[in-house]
Amino acid sequence: MTARRFILSAFIMLVLAPLTLAQAPAVQTTAPVARTAAPVAGLPAAVPESVGMSGPRLARLSAVMQEYVDEGRIAGLATVVARAGRLVHFETYGKMDVEKNLPMRKDVILRMASMSKAVTTVAAAILLEEGRLLLTDPVSKYLPAFTQTTVAVPPPPGTPGTGRYGVVPAKRAITIRDLLTHTAGISYGQGSLAEAEYKAAGVIGWYLADRKEPIVPLMERLAALPFDAQPGEKYVYGFNTDILGAVVEKASGVPLDQFFKARIFDPLKMTDSSFFLPPEKRDRLATVYSAAPGGGIVRAPEAGTGQGDYVDGPRACFGGGAGLLSTPMDYARFLQMLVNGGELDGVRLLGPKTVELMTANHVGTLYNNGDTGFGLGFEVIEHLGRTGRYGSVGAYGWGSAYFQRFFVDPQEKLVAVFYAQLIPAGGLDIQEKWRGLVYAAITGPPPAQAPAVSATRR
Repeated sequence: MTARRFILSAFIMLVLAPLTLAQAPAVQTTAPVARTAAPVAGLPAAVPESVGMSGPRLARLSAVMQEYVDEGRIAGLATVVARAGRLVHFETYGKMDVEKNLPMRKDVILRMASMSKAVTTVAAAILLEEGRLLLTDPVSKYLPAFTQTTVAVPPPPGTPGTGRYGVVPAKRAITIRDLLTHTAGISYGQGSLAEAEYKAAGVIGWYLADRKEPIVPLMERLAALPFDAQPGEKYVYGFNTDILGAVVEKASGVPLDQFFKARIFDPLKMTDSSFFLPPEKRDRLATVYSAAPGGGIVRAPEAGTGQGDYVDGPRACFGGGAGLLSTPMDYARFLQMLVNGGELDGVRLLGPKTVELMTANHVGTLYNNGDTGFGLGFEVIEHLGRTGRYGSVGAYGWGSAYFQRFFVDPQEKLVAVFYAQLIPAGGLDIQEKWRGLVYAAITGPPPAQAPAVSATRR
């Protein structure tokens, strides 16, 4: 009997030991992602009440988001909320592709459009900390084509003809700070007095994924066109961050996609963030929809700002202003780094004083009539009453042409992101409700120290 027991015990150890030694899977507190999803770094999860938030109130947020999907006003979306470094809400709704009946998945890959600007801003801030850039540097130091720029001005009253304008020299050099604050006077060309010239030069509109030339020569060609306003005199939203991306390339000596990967994406474990998509990830790219004139939604066109050239395009132009792809959790990790003062999981990208500088108002009342300020790449709240919406003094954020938005609230230790792929959105009011519902879920102050981890979201 003893020998038989020994043989049986040895058999059990040989067969079962590898199973017991294998790492146990992470606890799932929400619906699992599709089986084809690759494991990605997440944020540690916690019960909402442990960080001063309400589970039932976050459920209210989910219910309202689902209503818009059920009414056919948006195809699908995802919402993420983290407080004190702990994930308390990560939900998906609806479809990532209506025609194929594919549910929105948690590892969905999204076109980030202008939410790319925050990443390019951080890249410039890294170089600022390393002494390779100064906010006061003229852009021409890195891109000589910007040495002498011009501004389009209306013709004198009574000038005959239409489409005419005058051109005057810029009063001063455009600086790195002008690019970061959108006060360089540079638009996207649409609506400019010189719009016809922008079209003729092939430099118009924010979408650059279909371009066959790199970002540096494209922005150098832009420099020859007359801009919309004098440097420092007006907030003008446009190619500023694309020019900044070209500056990052020149100052670092590295193409922008490689700089992002080595200095931001790899350190933060943002494994699904890039300018263009590997073919093997094609099935995770969400479909873009548009609000239909008579109500509902329709699939956006294949070209341009519709489905775009992110898989089969030329893959040549790295547009730091609107060119990135990312996932909900990748981008949430990026924002968590910012609210932490430049650090995440023991990896520091920026110092706290740099983040403080980035999120201070640098433009006075030039932006939004002074109701909100604008920092180095972010809209910032200086006075809660003037904003007329939920928030805190010091909160900052931005959005995207694909109807996405994020905010970071250092006072509340809060990160919240709304992800969608809807362009145009047709005046849909769901984002305003999302913001209010997130803040309404706060029931107490954030903990001074993060609570114990309950689960890891993947």
